[in-house]
Amino acid sequence: MASGQALQTMDPRTLLLTAAGTAFCFSAIQSITISCAGLMLAAIFALRWTPSWQLLLQRLFVANFFILFVWLTVPLTMPGINILTLGPLAFSLEGITLAVHITLKCNAILLIYISTIADMDLPTLGYAMERLHCPVKLVFIFLFTYRYIYDISNEWKKLQTAAKLRGFSPNTSLHTYRTIGNMFGLTIINSINKSHKVYEAMLLRGFNGHFHTTAELKMHNHDIFFILSFFTVLLILLCADLYIIYCHD
Repeated sequence: MASGQALQTMDPRTLLLTAAGTAFCFSAIQSITISCAGLMLAAIFALRWTPSWQLLLQRLFVANFFILFVWLTVPLTMPGINILTLGPLAFSLEGITLAVHITLKCNAILLIYISTIADMDLPTLGYAMERLHCPVKLVFIFLFTYRYIYDISNEWKKLQTAAKLRGFSPNTSLHTYRTIGNMFGLTIINSINKSHKVYEAMLLRGFNGHFHTTAELKMHNHDIFFILSFFTVLLILLCADLYIIYCHD
């Protein structure tokens, strides 16, 4: 059995708890040393459980593109000891340290998330969230927001196509601004009308405020063993971080 397939056989709640526990633990860590250790453990986990290393690196590259903006702003704006000056730009030691810490934490969390829930389909993820007793309204907001992003996009594309067929060519004129404004308004109105129709259709099909699926979630012994082992590692990291911060001379 391939590594990725092994994770897919686990209960979605197991993977969701793993990702959530990682985010909570790594965000609470204050020591760079423990953050480095957490990143190494996350990398080992990802290399063990991710079926495609190429896809893993691609996703990390996209995420780290946004982390680059942290490096472009935090070292320049955070007060502290200046260790590098380039004309009017001064890079502080505290800012660089914070940027390094953010990078380590973000990449560690991303590695676990990519390995566990990145490829999980949204209905399964929503059902797992409800079974973990997340607020039902939050679950539905999450699912329907994802679902209707595409519907709103399709409405906008339809209006764009209709405008092009009528010879509309966008420029910087007042007519263009007025047309785009009308198109935006129609997109919102059409989306709202469609949402009312979908809600009425759901009521006719017996919708009672709960998320239903044909898949039944059931935790097995290997799920429990996996969660206990993983959370034990996270607890060790947190205890080591507390020791370094408060007890280490």
